[in-house]
Amino acid sequence: MTHVETRHAIHPDHAKGMDTGMLRQHFLAQGLFAEGQIRLVYTHYDRFVIGGAVPDGSSLVLDAIEETKTPSFLDRREMGIVNIGGNGRVEAGGQGWDMAQGDVLYLGAGSGAVTFSGQGRFYITSAPAHRQLPCRLVTVADAKEVKMGAAETSNKRTIKQFIHPLVMESCQLVLGYTTLEDGSVWNTIPSHVHDRRMEAYLYHGMEPQSRVLHLMGEPQETRHIFVANEEAVLSPTWSIHSGAGIGSYTFIWAMAGDNVDYTDMDFIQPEDMR
Repeated sequence: MTHVETRHAIHPDHAKGMDTGMLRQHFLAQGLFAEGQIRLVYTHYDRFVIGGAVPDGSSLVLDAIEETKTPSFLDRREMGIVNIGGNGRVEAGGQGWDMAQGDVLYLGAGSGAVTFSGQGRFYITSAPAHRQLPCRLVTVADAKEVKMGAAETSNKRTIKQFIHPLVMESCQLVLGYTTLEDGSVWNTIPSHVHDRRMEAYLYHGMEPQSRVLHLMGEPQETRHIFVANEEAVLSPTWSIHSGAGIGSYTFIWAMAGDNVDYTDMDFIQPEDMR
């Protein structure tokens, strides 16, 4: 079973007048991981798609969806898949990959139907692709690791880059994840915007009662959303994206847009935010 929800792009002037319910309706994605289902959110931010597949020991197939109007979902798209659950397997284009927790799989355009199986909880990201590139499994050991922040500023964290120019080639998809060290809560300080790329954050590895206070909005018109485990936030190009959490957590960041330059961002210092 595949369920698809569409999210339209929101102008920043519109977002200024939104109450809590409207902000959550337009920017928060909940219920992505349902046993025996594939659930997708098709956004009009660079036609980016996020979603989840939970085969629950059986198998699920992602092929054609109405929203793309193509015979198969990946005919004109690339995909990045992160396994946040137990051991699982993904098959596409006559190939198969066993995925442990934390592994990332890149599927190039034209890979055909995608089959998910095993005990994995698969986080799906996808963007339009202008050419076909080789599929590749990037394990946790293969990722480029970057240490940032400090305990004194409560933002000591480890960034693992997977679908990234320093690791592999993609068309426009860039993906990795960040894990906070014990005692640190702030995930991206200073905050930033990048006008040439949209971004999505999936928060996971949290206790059921824990929450992340996700900051969004224009730098001078900030808003916030409280986010629970395995929920995602859509971040338009005009919005900052930063947050502080209760307890340990990891967030998967994925971007699409004009370039794949991870450093192409405009920093906003805390004293300049409102």
